[in-house]
Amino acid sequence: MSVTETLLTSVRRPRQGPVRVAVVGLGYWGPNLVRNLHELSEVAEVVAVCDARQQRLELIQRRYPAVSGTESYADILGDPTIEAVALATPVATHHPLARAALRAGKHVFIEKPLAASTEEAAELIDLADERGLVLMPGHTFLYSPPVETIRSIIRSGELGEIYFISTSRVNLGLHQSDVSVVWDLGPHDFSILHYWLGETPSYVSALTRGCVMPTTPDVAFVNLEYPSGTVAHVELSWLAPSKLRRTTIVGSQKMIVYDDTSNEPVRVFDSGVVLPDPESFGEHRLSYRTGDIVSPQISASEPLAAEMADFCSAIRGGATPRSSAALGYDVVRIIESVDESLTQDGARVKVETSQREESLVNVA
Repeated sequence: MSVTETLLTSVRRPRQGPVRVAVVGLGYWGPNLVRNLHELSEVAEVVAVCDARQQRLELIQRRYPAVSGTESYADILGDPTIEAVALATPVATHHPLARAALRAGKHVFIEKPLAASTEEAAELIDLADERGLVLMPGHTFLYSPPVETIRSIIRSGELGEIYFISTSRVNLGLHQSDVSVVWDLGPHDFSILHYWLGETPSYVSALTRGCVMPTTPDVAFVNLEYPSGTVAHVELSWLAPSKLRRTTIVGSQKMIVYDDTSNEPVRVFDSGVVLPDPESFGEHRLSYRTGDIVSPQISASEPLAAEMADFCSAIRGGATPRSSAALGYDVVRIIESVDESLTQDGARVKVETSQREESLVNVA
């Protein structure tokens, strides 16, 4: 059984009944939250939705007649029967909306990133800790079966030392008006890299350009250097002819290609290069090895369903979710370091450590 399936199974028998959730924001992602929570009927109950646009409310209520709708966030906060709020709203609203919900005694799920700054993220984490509430950022790819499989392979040592990782996350759209492509797409790869490597980069450098809207970067190239010696290159773009979600992981023993759009998303290559001890000074004879290519079986479970199940499990059971608030803080810290590099014309910038880094938890 995969980790995702275990998460889903672990909350089949909730101790206190389904978690009563309100979804706030019904644009692109909000309806997906509603659908998955609705389908997790044994652990969650969508009792309300909130959006400033009446037509969006009506669309959801036609599909889910038992769900109440409101244009007023105050109605959600004032309802004592609502235990948790799931926010799918613009980044700039994450902090004020989450803070208000936590102050109202409600658990909070926030679509990535956790907040628009580390200061905002830290305030939310402290408030949740003080109130004994769950604060969880939505890093959905941490619950992707291919990502889980790759993490298991890396942790087993099968790849050997991880030399470098190269990722491409590009598509034609969707351009965002309020954030750069780094804030929009970067959290996916930064959270995945942390989940795989179990460490935070020590240094970052970046290059971006605003091609369509000069003040909003829509293409970015980010380099990350990790304490272990692993280096990573992350390509992000809203301006590409086709959708590409491809990652290459090169180890000293084996290599992996992860293609999220392929029917075989994970392929393990028994390939590498061996440098024997030279027989004489200046003599280096490289030996290249090309072996089998293995595509491990990957389960077909939906990542968002596992993520919502983990959120409900954390509320009922008290465990730290895989996509923890501490991890969310770390991702925001990396993005801020990228922004700092950009203000210095792409200079190599140190990712400042923090006391919160010690609290980062990797859930097996």
